[in-house]
Amino acid sequence: MSTLITNIAELMTQDREHRVLKNAAVLVEGERIAWLGPAADAPAADESVDAGGRALLPGWVDSHTHLIFAGDRTAEFEARMAGQSYSAGGIAVTTGATRATGDFDLTRLAMGRVAEAVSQGTTYLETKTGYGLDVENEARSARIASTVVDEVTYLGAHLVPAGIEAEQYTDLVCGPMLAAVRPFVRWADVFCERGAFTEEQSRRVLQACRDAGLGLRVHGNQLGEGPGVRLAVEFGAASVDHVNYLSAADVGALAASWSGWDAESGTGRGTVATCLPACDLSTRQPLAPGRELLDAGVQVALASNCNPGTSYTSSMAFCVTTAVLQMRLSVHEAVRAATYGGALALGRESGKDADGERAVGSIAVGHRADLHLLNAPSATHLAYRPGIPLTHAVWRAGVRAR
Repeated sequence: MSTLITNIAELMTQDREHRVLKNAAVLVEGERIAWLGPAADAPAADESVDAGGRALLPGWVDSHTHLIFAGDRTAEFEARMAGQSYSAGGIAVTTGATRATGDFDLTRLAMGRVAEAVSQGTTYLETKTGYGLDVENEARSARIASTVVDEVTYLGAHLVPAGIEAEQYTDLVCGPMLAAVRPFVRWADVFCERGAFTEEQSRRVLQACRDAGLGLRVHGNQLGEGPGVRLAVEFGAASVDHVNYLSAADVGALAASWSGWDAESGTGRGTVATCLPACDLSTRQPLAPGRELLDAGVQVALASNCNPGTSYTSSMAFCVTTAVLQMRLSVHEAVRAATYGGALALGRESGKDADGERAVGSIAVGHRADLHLLNAPSATHLAYRPGIPLTHAVWRAGVRAR
């Protein structure tokens, strides 16, 4: 089955050439993009969809979420809005609620959050464990996550739970817990921050997870300057996320990690800096320095960080809007960070990988047909009309999802 989407006012491809095509069309065959170019040159197809002079983007790639949870943390949010500073302690509240919720309800809640994200143009999602914090519940979270999202990350090293010493818990994360989640996950993450895991504990977690064959990610430099960025670069992590407080050395290390990158082949990939602006606003932290990072040559992603404590939103459009209005990214840069940047952070930006997965995050021949049609003539309207729901249609792997 082939579908031709035509009468596209602006086609923002986010391909390697950063092409933006006017009066364009896209041909979808099955799950893949088969052709794109001027509408006047479009080939025949089994069916045609008139875009009505709207803008077409790649679907959002949300590379950082925490969707496997139960419970509510509005009291914590209200306390923060009243002036209380954020600390990682609220994670324990969600852990208790998540452990007390059965598999059926936990799956139903996660599926609802995914559906909400897809309805707003998100077509590829990562999510993490991290609200189980014991062997049984981390494995359960990983198993459930593997049924509802595209990429699963092991985050047993989210917080040291009550009743166990930090070193003993780190042993658990690096041993029995890692073995239990391994069948369900592709990535591992560690919250390297004061109040969570120290540099040495984080190093142990990253080494154990790398030895187990997992790709690496790091939560780092959210609450202050620290070792998170340095560790991420040292271990060749795919991304370091939050990055609110960066030294000149941190920025330089991230930039240097990309010095040998070949975008066409995907070799020499460095560490992506993932900015989480919705979280920054909710925690009243300084916004991550996205402009400085881009100017230094760092590859940047935007993600929602959807979670019940510090960023309870799945709206990637909100993140893009904030990046433009508050972080000084251009519209093109912000959209790229929320599509291609997210794919780069997940190692899914080019070709077919070893798992046979098609590339996401850009509109190019052979890539997965993840498409987001705006109810606007250009992507500029995402920032020009903040807060307005502009998603008109969504295709996920070639299937109309909205």
